[in-house]
Amino acid sequence: MFVDKVRIHAKAGDGGNGCVSFRREKYVDRGGPDGGDGGKGGNIVLVADKNADNLVDLYYAPRLAAKHGGHGRGKNCTGRSAKDVSVRVPIGTQVFRLTRPTRQRAPTRYHPAAATEEFDADAVVGCVPSRSESAVTEAPAEVSGPTTTRELIADLVEDGQRFILVKGGKGGRGNTHFKSSTHRAPREFEYGEPGEELHAELELKTLADVGLVGFPNAGKSTLISKITHAHPKIASYPFTTLTPNVGIITYDDDFTRIRIADIPGLIEGAHAGKGLGHDFLRHIERCGLLLVLLDMAGVDGRKPQDDYKQLLKELELYKSGILEKPRLVVANKMDLPEARKNLTAFKRKVGRASRPPKGTKTGETPALLEISALEGMGLEKLKLALRKVLA
Repeated sequence: MFVDKVRIHAKAGDGGNGCVSFRREKYVDRGGPDGGDGGKGGNIVLVADKNADNLVDLYYAPRLAAKHGGHGRGKNCTGRSAKDVSVRVPIGTQVFRLTRPTRQRAPTRYHPAAATEEFDADAVVGCVPSRSESAVTEAPAEVSGPTTTRELIADLVEDGQRFILVKGGKGGRGNTHFKSSTHRAPREFEYGEPGEELHAELELKTLADVGLVGFPNAGKSTLISKITHAHPKIASYPFTTLTPNVGIITYDDDFTRIRIADIPGLIEGAHAGKGLGHDFLRHIERCGLLLVLLDMAGVDGRKPQDDYKQLLKELELYKSGILEKPRLVVANKMDLPEARKNLTAFKRKVGRASRPPKGTKTGETPALLEISALEGMGLEKLKLALRKVLA
């Protein structure tokens, strides 16, 4: 199962409460306060991992929660800080915030052993409020649900890159912090700070150098299986590819590596939801080169020039400006007898189809490459052209 978009709910750990304690020891009269601080709550951290290829783990477990920090103890013992929860995500994952991070009101279930008369058990923290603040009541923070408004907060593009999605709460202070020369037996303490909570959406955009696009049954899976070590499903019917495939082209002479992404085929009306729609076009947004593969033999009864114009139209409807990327057009299935006649008609009606990178002289990039992925014809020339364009 391939999952490239998922919504999650994350809740960081609360900080531990501070402790109210006094030193009790033989031969020590009035030992004073020794209540320790609470421990810190755990964070939830997203980590980009090159060994992860999709978000299926978060699809089945969308609720993430970190542990709370430990409460403080006597003898100035600080509570144990909770460990962070690390979540592995694929390289190329974008994080969108659906709600603002919120912290719920601190719990009131914890009370000091012997509170003073001025202690407010309903306060957000256990500190004694001043008289000017005691009349003010603070409403508890509401945790809003997910909305349609998305805000990009992180883009994980390097292996090992870390991003703290929600931060754990700080531990509350024990009564040791409230002693003074005039207040020697404090019974005040602080509740631990609640951890952050939010709803987010993770979206995977594959990192590749080349994006392979074309109509269904144009031979994209066959091509990527021939020039890389990828093993996509290959069959003689449309929509064999249901999820993106990524392969790596390796050049033996200089050890150059080029990543090529194959996405499911596009058809007319994909922008309106026909076929697989535009669900997977996000995976070619980061590509430096578009490789347009055409069935020049017209096996399915379509004209190559019509396929080419329709592909460009669907790409433009998906995202304006995507056609500004360099583009290399490849005529596949040139081993079939009908391909030569269709190629002549394509050149007459379309002309120069490829779009070279900016700054490239005219003639350095081939206008059209002729290959047969099944027979292996022209594949070495194609690999050299890809390296030259991406250099």
